[in-house]
Amino acid sequence: MSDFTSYASFGQLRSQARQLESQTESLFLTYSSFSQHPPPAPTEEEIKVVKELEETLAKREDILNTLSRILDSEQVSSATKLHHLQRHKEILVEHQKEFIRLKGVVEYERQHTNLLSSVRNDIDAFRSTSSSAPVDPRREADYMLNERTRIDRSNNMVDGILSQAYATREEFGRQGQMLMNIQRRVTSTASRIPGINSIIAKINTRKKRDSLIIATLISVCILFLFFLR
Repeated sequence: MSDFTSYASFGQLRSQARQLESQTESLFLTYSSFSQHPPPAPTEEEIKVVKELEETLAKREDILNTLSRILDSEQVSSATKLHHLQRHKEILVEHQKEFIRLKGVVEYERQHTNLLSSVRNDIDAFRSTSSSAPVDPRREADYMLNERTRIDRSNNMVDGILSQAYATREEFGRQGQMLMNIQRRVTSTASRIPGINSIIAKINTRKKRDSLIIATLISVCILFLFFLR
């Protein structure tokens, strides 16, 4: 059972899950602080926090999988234990989504800060080159307006990327859950109906045979066209 002995009780593992949940929330507070004036590149401390979050979330998932196996091995599962396990799974999903959100926020703030720094450097360079010549207020205003437009476009692009990432993540999660439910139902049905497994095996064999025939036919056609050239 992964890193956990088979003798660990449900209560002991659930206690570890609660401790890791609290640890995750504490790490979230630390990680969110990096969104305030982030440096141009991730610091060693930030990299360490990200690694700890990834390891903690993975460890929690491992514990919940072990708890699920313990309940599956029991002849009669307790409704209370099932409720506790389901709640821990929900909290894990929420924390995984929050981790993705925080990573997006930190990265956005870092890019935003780097962009502003680049603009300030460009302005300083512009002023230094113009110091020896009379300053044209209209020209400087146009330059500032163009830089502002560039910043707005960059912000809109980052917002769009983040929105697509969140939507894709949610869609993957929904589809994965739906596929798991379908698989459980198929497995349950196959165990109840005699002969269904042999029928499914025959269908899979026929599909493989048809795929092989089609692949062979396509290969022959390609070779035929090659020799006609």
